Amino acid sequence: MFTLYSMQLSGNSYKVRLLLARLGIVYRQIEVDILKGETRTPAFLAKNPDGHVPLLELEDGRRLAESNAILAYLAEGTDYLPAGPFERAQVLRWMFFEQHSHEPAIAAARFWLALVKGGRELRTHDIDVWMERGYEALALMERHLSQHDFFAGERTSVADLALYAHTHVAPEGDFDLGGFPALTDWLARLAAEPGHVGMTQLPEGARIANSYTNA
Repeated sequence: MFTLYSMQLSGNSYKVRLLLARLGIVYRQIEVDILKGETRTPAFLAKNPDGHVPLLELEDGRRLAESNAILAYLAEGTDYLPAGPFERAQVLRWMFFEQHSHEPAIAAARFWLALVKGGRELRTHDIDVWMERGYEALALMERHLSQHDFFAGERTSVADLALYAHTHVAPEGDFDLGGFPALTDWLARLAAEPGHVGMTQLPEGARIANSYTNA
């Protein structure tokens, strides 16, 4: 059985839980609270020196970090990751976009403005940059989705799941999605698909530990 070190309100952790749920994979989930510094303890750093969640532990004890790398691993051999070289490259293109152009603005804004107590005051000078870059990313997504139902190919892929995770909670970071009709339609389509779970839902059949220190 896989073990997933995850934080429930983390968009990057949610990506992985969302794919696991859609694939019907039962796993053990261990909650790690980054806001309490639990990813910076010696015990966790021994598992992942980067000090980040999510972290996937395989049955043989090997561990895999980085949310999009975990998505690619879990999606191998499924419809969520195409086998054809060009089609697969299109999926990876949007996953790279998510980490380079989307997540650093949209997820960062949500983290500091919604999750960190006093974060708005601490990062006042970054808000305008997050807004500018975040809306640029959303506008690019809107242009693509005005002509395509999905980000790569003719069905939901891990590219869609990677982008969905932070986009659907972007309003928590002060982003207004009202001007992006194609994007909001895409969000609704993904949320209506079989196996979909919300960010705060616990996975059916998963074993949950409240803290990795009690795992």
